[in-house]
Amino acid sequence: MTEQVLTVENLAAAYRKNTVLHDIHFTVNAGSLTGIVGPNGAGKSTLIKTILGLHPALSGKVSFFQSTYEKAKRKIGYVPQRGSVDWDFPTTALDVVTMGLYGQIGWFKWPSRFHKAKAYESLEKMGMADYANRQISQLSGGQQQRVFLARALVQNAEIYFMDEPLAGVDAATERAIMAILKELKAAGKTVMVVHHDLQTVRDYFDHVLLLNRTVIQYGKTDHVFTKENIARTYGGNMRWMGVENQDGLPSIQQ
Repeated sequence: MTEQVLTVENLAAAYRKNTVLHDIHFTVNAGSLTGIVGPNGAGKSTLIKTILGLHPALSGKVSFFQSTYEKAKRKIGYVPQRGSVDWDFPTTALDVVTMGLYGQIGWFKWPSRFHKAKAYESLEKMGMADYANRQISQLSGGQQQRVFLARALVQNAEIYFMDEPLAGVDAATERAIMAILKELKAAGKTVMVVHHDLQTVRDYFDHVLLLNRTVIQYGKTDHVFTKENIARTYGGNMRWMGVENQDGLPSIQQ
């Protein structure tokens, strides 16, 4: 039987007095790679933050590995949106990745040579070993994103949440990131990714969660990512760009 790594029941969230998520229900099994897809303002980033306790929930319950976030947090990795990070903070790429190990090291202890080696190995996996001692402010957007992904990888989590890791990166970085995410899935890890490019959903994800303030549909991509469900998700925010592709799906931009 496949292990349930995440269960979300009746989740709701708001900003000020405006409800942005309501009646959220879904269960995620181990070893899946899920794209979280929906129009701007659909609550995709808020969903991840609320699941992780970074934004308060109005109601609902979230379980990780049939337990609480507090008990499971060492099994959870998170890559926030690049725009939410202070990249001017004076630190090196290697230090940023090493911070991902502080749950193991302890906040008031210095990282050992072993921990530094693990961080360096994670940078190497993302093709960033040559930039280990570079200040993060001196890196390009794609390089910064690779560093933050390396920080998540070094945690060796069981489930990863990534908020638009492919936004604003070059084609080479996008390929490198997706190769790593598919490696994680092959290793039995679970990955949930906020994603904006509908044309790559079928190629990148085996599961998709269609969201517009509530879950429109969640399941295997082949079953869920249909023209009808996309229309339900995007409503009047869809712009049809030319003819449908061979799968009968439109080319859509938000």
